[in-house]
This record gives sequence, structure tokens and C-alpha cells, in this order.
Amino acid sequence: MSTREEDVYAGPPGGVGESWASPRSLAARRFELGVLRPGLLLAGLFVLVLIVAALFPGWLVGGDPLAANARHAFLSPSLAHALGTDENGRDVLTRVVYGVRPSLLMGLAATAIGLLAGISLGLAAGLGHRFVDGLIMRLIDVLLAFPDLLLALVIITFWGQGTLNATIAVGAASIPRYARLVRAQTHQVRHAPYVEAATTLGIRRATVVFRHVLPNAIKPVFILAAIGIGGKIAAGASLSFLGLGTPPPSPEWGAMLSVGRNFLSNAWWLTAVPGLALTLTVISVTALGRELLRRSEGKRR
Repeated sequence: MSTREEDVYAGPPGGVGESWASPRSLAARRFELGVLRPGLLLAGLFVLVLIVAALFPGWLVGGDPLAANARHAFLSPSLAHALGTDENGRDVLTRVVYGVRPSLLMGLAATAIGLLAGISLGLAAGLGHRFVDGLIMRLIDVLLAFPDLLLALVIITFWGQGTLNATIAVGAASIPRYARLVRAQTHQVRHAPYVEAATTLGIRRATVVFRHVLPNAIKPVFILAAIGIGGKIAAGASLSFLGLGTPPPSPEWGAMLSVGRNFLSNAWWLTAVPGLALTLTVISVTALGRELLRRSEGKRR
């Protein structure tokens, strides 16, 4: 058999008529890597920089984010101040780097609050009596009638403003989506053959729930939560922008945007820098979360 015939009949994984080492197969795989890798690599590197900035901000900048000097107010970007200074002469780069920690903490804490409450309500609805299921789902339907940010504003109206209350409000606004997904997954898993077999063998209900139902019901929720972290960060910054979250002069991106909008005419960098940092953070975290979802479903570009 000729070399060309071997390439045709080799039975490759890439498609009919391609071998593992055929030029077409190699070119397709290189093209796939070229399309897939650069964006994810940049997103991963940016998230890594964010983690370093959150844990060890002194490694990236050496100044104090609250150190003010009125003589250095509104300095444009230069060698002395790479991203300029604000209305009080504080270095914008230093404040942006120190603003990573509260932004990430708010996003992660809000996601954790939504996950814990959503998983609990979803399991209670999926495993409980029909009356309990109906009661919980009617409550979830009422909460889903409000957009997430509007629901967070309603919660803050009753509890008051502040970083902690804003985090709880953003997390509570995401509970309905997680609860519905967990409830749907629980209904699907509880009737699976392995769960029915475990019940038939006389295994305790609590053991069946925590060993079989819960691990399989919450897998999609964690993927959804990974994608939603970026949205939680943006929601927290929005509340701070409205004056309901972290108050100034704390170095938080939303608060920096709120103050900087008053000086757009003569200091554009006060809003451009934290706005760009917030945008890149949301895009990077969301891109990594979607890639995690794609891989969990066995999909490839």
C-alpha cells in the first residue's frame, strides 16, 4: 500500500481519511491551539497578577494608597507617577493595585454566600415534600422578578450601606439562580439508577443525599459560579459607584470611578484606569469560567 493510501486508511481521530501524523491533521491542531491559547493565556496571566496584587500589593507598588499631597494633585501620567495622581495628590497606580483586594474579596464572598444559600434551598426543594418544594419555588420566582442589581439595592435599603452589606446584598441577589439549578439537578439525580439502588440496599437517607445526590447535583452550580464571579465584582463596583458600597477614600475601583467622574474634563485617567482594570478583570474571569464550562461539557473549539 502506498504512503498516500496509508494516510487515507489509517483511521485518525481528527476525521475520516486523516492519520495522526498527516499534514492536514497537524495543521488543524496547530490552528486550534493558535485560536484557543493566546486569549486564555493572557486571561490567566492577568488573573495571576490580580491574585498577587490582592495578596502582596507591596510587591507591585511601594507607596501608600492613602498618602495625600495637595501639591501633586492632578499630575498627568509621567515617570514619577506612571498613571498620574488624583485630586488629593495620591498615586493612581498604587490605589488601583490596592483596590484589587476589596474587589476580589467582594466578588468571592458574594459568590460564596449565593452558593451556600442557593444549594441549601435547592436541596430542600428538590428533596423535600411537594408543599415545601412549591413554597420555596414560589419565593424564588418572586425574587427572580427583580434584576440582580435592583434586588441588591432593595436589600441595602433595609440593611444600610457599607462593604459588608453590599457583599451580602450582591450574594443574596444570586441565590435564586443557584437554587433553581440545584433543584433541577436534584430532581434529575434522585431518580438515577445508582441512587435508587443505594436506597434499595437500605443505606440511610442522609448518606445517600451527601454521598450521591449532593456531589452530582452541585457540579454545574460551581461552573456557573466561576463564570459569575466577574459579574459579582462588577455589581460590587456598581454599588460603590452609587455610594452604597465601600466609601471613599478607600482604594476601591467603584469608589474611584465615582470620584473621578467629577474631573473628566481635566483628569481623564482618574476614571480610565480603574474602569479599564475593572473591565479586564471581568473579561478575564468570565473567559476562564467559560473555558472551564466548555471543558466540563467535553467541548473543544
